[in-house]
Amino acid sequence: MSCVISSPSTDSGKTTLSLLISCWAFSKGIKIQSFKVGPDYLDQQQLSSIGQPICRNLDIFLSGEEWVRENYFKYSLKYEFSLIEGAMGLFDGLGATAYSSTANVAKLLDTPIIFIFNAKGQVASLLPAFRGFRDFDNGLSIKGIIFNNVNSDRHKNLIREVFKNEDIDILGFLPSDSKINVNKSNLGLISPLDSDRKIDVDYFASFAEKNLDLVSLSKLLKSPPKRLLNSSNSKDFKIDKRKPIAIAEDKIFHFQYAETKEFLHEIGIPLISWSIFNNEEIPHEASSLIIPGGFPEKYAGHISDSDKSLKSLRDFRKKGFIYAECGGMMILGDLIKDENGKNHKMSGILPFKSKKSNLSVGYRYIKGLKDTPIIKQNQLIRGHEFHYWEVESSATEFDIKKTEHNKKLSSPWEIKSWETEFKNEGWSDKKLHASWIHLHLPSSPEAATNFVDATQVDYSQYY
Repeated sequence: MSCVISSPSTDSGKTTLSLLISCWAFSKGIKIQSFKVGPDYLDQQQLSSIGQPICRNLDIFLSGEEWVRENYFKYSLKYEFSLIEGAMGLFDGLGATAYSSTANVAKLLDTPIIFIFNAKGQVASLLPAFRGFRDFDNGLSIKGIIFNNVNSDRHKNLIREVFKNEDIDILGFLPSDSKINVNKSNLGLISPLDSDRKIDVDYFASFAEKNLDLVSLSKLLKSPPKRLLNSSNSKDFKIDKRKPIAIAEDKIFHFQYAETKEFLHEIGIPLISWSIFNNEEIPHEASSLIIPGGFPEKYAGHISDSDKSLKSLRDFRKKGFIYAECGGMMILGDLIKDENGKNHKMSGILPFKSKKSNLSVGYRYIKGLKDTPIIKQNQLIRGHEFHYWEVESSATEFDIKKTEHNKKLSSPWEIKSWETEFKNEGWSDKKLHASWIHLHLPSSPEAATNFVDATQVDYSQYY
């Protein structure tokens, strides 16, 4: 059957509940496949850090319904239990719509919902809230409810009294406890890669046993029945194994989907790790480089002092293909101004500087402006944006054009959100793509094909 964990809004306790269940299962030797609705990186890193199988994203906007359905069944069928952690409120999706929301995923997969409420300061008001969500869409099935921040027997008994005539199972009451709070920053949860505080699996498991009806929950967590999956018609790529891809991956850069590395590995491309945090040089055998998103603004001083890494990045620009997303793009610029107003020198490959700005977040429609290593002219793909920094040019148009190195740089695409018009975004030439946009390459055939083809080119001819 499996189930979706959802709530009226963000910060209601979905991730905490998902972690409690996963830690309890781990303590019993039970494997549980977790999924995360939406494009989130940080929640799924937490769920992947406790000894369970890697948490996987289910995002209808980015990946499409068929990909979401097939990958949900592909991985949930491997294990006895599975759960899907929702995003934001149950019906919050693209813009003001429910498209690509938790509700959309639950209906697509025909999966029941466990609803968690933040009950702090509420008793009777919880009932109309529950009824509103239950009755809003007859295509959904809420099978159980759990109440968070319930700190006394009196509060617990009053809630039971309010819901005594409802046809719904109460599956637990979670008291407030700082030991199960997951650290947060302005981008959401703090990554376990970026924090010294690790999840105490034994404590979480014990807390779950004391406060959740795990017998009833276990019935809802059972993975769906086996089914025949469609065979994916993957393209037969011609791969030169002498052209590995280096990937920046450390406590600075870690915003990447597990499926991306799996996809590249499956088609035969050798992958090599590269750490800027450890001031490593890019492996000499690499012919392409991926710099995913992360937190370069937090480690700007450390990056600026990583002279070997920055020099090897400048040298690599002369010979290989660079693909950089969001925070990865920021280190290609001239400098990053941190939150204290201090400037930190970066690689200087691209003529811009980065500084703190307003939050840019949401799904993006993308249209190619020219043929690039990632998108072709007029091709349509989809992506996601989430950052507090902005870039501003640190060079005039003359400065950009005066060197052979930069004169062919321009935006690879134009992007728009649910409520805005198209605008040019990013930097690219024949062997570089840098943008704020995050892509889910494995589920985007056009972008994946373009990317893989780009990794197989001899770029020495372009410099």
